[in-house]
Amino acid sequence: MTQGRAMDIDLDALTVQAVQARFRAGTLTAEQLTRACFDRIERDNAEYNALIFLNPQAIDDAREIDARRAAGEALGPLAGVPVVIKDPMDMVGFPTTAGWARLYSKKGGVDLMPERDAPVVARMRRAGAILLGKTNVPILSHTGSHANDSWAGPTINVAMPDRVPGGSSAGTAAAVASGMAVLGLAEETGGSIQNPASAQGLVGIKPTIGLVPNAGVVPLSGNRDVVGPIARNVRDAALCLDVLAGYSSEDPKTLASVGRQPQGGYTSALEPNALSGKRIGLYGPGWRAQPLSDVAAMLYERVKEELTALGADLIDDPFAGSGFADLRKPTPPLEHFDARGLESIPYDIEKYLQRLGKHAPLKTFAEFAEATRDDDAFGPDGVLRYLHNLADFRTALAEPSLPPEMPEFIELKARYLRIFETVMTSQRLDALVFPQMRCEIPPLHGKEVIQETTVGEINIAGLPGIAVPAGRYQSGAPFGLIFVGRQWDEAALLGYAYAYETWRRT
Repeated sequence: MTQGRAMDIDLDALTVQAVQARFRAGTLTAEQLTRACFDRIERDNAEYNALIFLNPQAIDDAREIDARRAAGEALGPLAGVPVVIKDPMDMVGFPTTAGWARLYSKKGGVDLMPERDAPVVARMRRAGAILLGKTNVPILSHTGSHANDSWAGPTINVAMPDRVPGGSSAGTAAAVASGMAVLGLAEETGGSIQNPASAQGLVGIKPTIGLVPNAGVVPLSGNRDVVGPIARNVRDAALCLDVLAGYSSEDPKTLASVGRQPQGGYTSALEPNALSGKRIGLYGPGWRAQPLSDVAAMLYERVKEELTALGADLIDDPFAGSGFADLRKPTPPLEHFDARGLESIPYDIEKYLQRLGKHAPLKTFAEFAEATRDDDAFGPDGVLRYLHNLADFRTALAEPSLPPEMPEFIELKARYLRIFETVMTSQRLDALVFPQMRCEIPPLHGKEVIQETTVGEINIAGLPGIAVPAGRYQSGAPFGLIFVGRQWDEAALLGYAYAYETWRRT
């Protein structure tokens, strides 16, 4: 087989399983697949603006995988699979810009060049993945709707170009949806995995906090940030989570994940009948006192019929009377986003900067603030100006070297978890399944934001969610679901999502 392009590669349909099967059969090489992805990037990235940096080492990395495979060496589970990395994740050889011109020298800012990969990037390398490049985000990943204010310009929704692509992992979702890559790494503080996955008809895993390390990732909140995959199907997302999950000494909270990962990995529960006999809670005012749009409600009714056909026992509004919905409190002047837990960002940024290495141009939050003062993210016009309305933020800003105590956030998290566990236990629920959004995704350049159903609740509580496609609105906009469960329930949730996905595809 020649080492040029494989002309019969259908990038839009490729899965990890299919790629590995072709590698084993000798009908495809990692180099050919990588070149095909770069051809797709050359063709389509100008339209979608998904990738902002391309990795010139990728072809050589693919050749190395091919040589090792030919020599009979044992390879990692993603060997030869092309993936993309969200910009805020440190990747050696590239500046970490977080979508901000102030953090990119070619736009007049300063380059943050990491001396080592973030743990999640290092794990993808060890698994043999071919890192194609880094993807676009809004400034400091501040919004879950778009990347319009990035120094690189807006990312376009592949599924619906005139609508928002979801954020902040907009570029990762667009790269996967357009066939530029098979998998992508995303990160969420307030919807940034689930929103772009749902907005572009993809699968996204928002893990339990502490399952995947987030050291080496530009933070919004060490108390809420999680890294997870975006993929075109549930199995691929599960395979990627196998690589990402587990303890890292760089992120002490991952110690809580020890013993929590399933034997046999996250694909072990992927069965077409996984929903049979399961008790599944439905969306209602007990969860959040915001109704679905008429059309979303109609699509949800169809989903309920499908879940019933799959053998699930559906429980209407199980959180009614629990007080759960009363806990939600958007942070002024924001109408929809509850930012509690982000108070620690000065400390989190300082710790992030310390990890960059001794040659980093910025080593403290004070230096970071000085370097970006002409476009102050925390100032009266900054993208994070609302943080001043959070308890303890001013204290954290005054002394960034010390982590704030944040008693209000800790109590809120405890109340969320207590009520959640009480309801799940008393109602004997295996999971919840909601429309991921209350209505269609809004226009790309308007002032509207994505109206999700779980952002805030599962981010503050640290609960897992699996976003999965569930059809389209009449306009063509994607309609998606999110399966939500107890902490560490990713394997079971993936099983339910897989069963639903299989039903939809048959």
